[in-house]
Amino acid sequence: MPDKHQVIFYPVGNGDTTQIVLSGGRRVLFDFCHRNKAEDSSTPEIDLKATLKADLKKANRDDFDVVAFTHADLDHIQGSTEFFELQHAKKYQGEGRIKIRELWVPAAMLLETADNDHQMEEFVLLRQEARYRLLEGKDILVFSKPQALTDWLEPRLKERGESASARDHLFIDAGQIVPGFSLGADKVEFFCHSPFIKHCDEGDIIRNEASLVFNVRFRADGAYYDYLEVGDATWESIEDIVKTTRYHKNEDRLAWDLYNIPHHCSYLALSDEKGEKETEPKPLIKDLLLMGKQDAYIVSCSKPIPDTKDSYDQTQPPHIQARKTYERYLKQVGGRKFLVTMEEPNANKPEPIMFEITSGGVSWIRSASIGAPAVILSSPPRAG
Repeated sequence: MPDKHQVIFYPVGNGDTTQIVLSGGRRVLFDFCHRNKAEDSSTPEIDLKATLKADLKKANRDDFDVVAFTHADLDHIQGSTEFFELQHAKKYQGEGRIKIRELWVPAAMLLETADNDHQMEEFVLLRQEARYRLLEGKDILVFSKPQALTDWLEPRLKERGESASARDHLFIDAGQIVPGFSLGADKVEFFCHSPFIKHCDEGDIIRNEASLVFNVRFRADGAYYDYLEVGDATWESIEDIVKTTRYHKNEDRLAWDLYNIPHHCSYLALSDEKGEKETEPKPLIKDLLLMGKQDAYIVSCSKPIPDTKDSYDQTQPPHIQARKTYERYLKQVGGRKFLVTMEEPNANKPEPIMFEITSGGVSWIRSASIGAPAVILSSPPRAG
């Protein structure tokens, strides 16, 4: 059977949920944003819980191989503690909950304090779950090991009669390939771009700067394609990534066939100045945009981004100025299309945006509904 991977983006409003389904059947979910109002079929946002459960049932599964939370903002974790089984307490187990075989979290998620009632319960439960799995020494990977986390962990390991280094194998630093997946066995590898230790060790934790960023490299029958999964990283963090990646001569990890742009098409992922008609990207951000390959796609996990007179004055993302920047650079590298999760096929009833990755390239395919036949909406990449 030829290799065929899928990357699926779900229309959850200004929020993120993306699933990777590998050719061999393993599943990796990035973030989870279920809005209760989406259970009413009249709303444009997808009923994420029902959609994912139906998808898993079709595959005869009740689990994900990996669930990765890029950071703890509510629009990346909402509804997760009702949907997933949590190992740290029996009250969050059973009753049709979906299991997480391996949890991936940034170090910040174990260290942060909840700063408002709105996100308190959801975040605190996930923090408890991550801490529990880390202390148990299984079913988790933590990205970055700042001193603050070492200071929290070591006395607890000592109480358990274990050495200070007993959990070292569960920490992954920026610049490393994540264990557990390989281009040989799974036809994929995850290269960690961020977070850096400084994101938690230099003063207050700013979760957008400390979020997970990956280069996901797919292999399909000998051909290779790259997906950038970027959480809500700011332009400063992205420039750090570009600078560091080049310094270590890993520049190929910046190239992209598919780019999940940060923070719902916020101009702050490009620059500190929004611009009147278009955002002018910072120099290293511009370099990253020019690393797009021919026939590449950009996806904005966001509300619709109309080009109207009023949209130019919008404070909160998405920003039309940022969209115009991404579209300009996508055209410059010979890319195919800029897609918005809440616009496809229309803004009234958007559907998941699905890509298939085969030896022929990255193809945009509409997943019309669970169980319905897929329709290829773009031809494979042009020859040469």
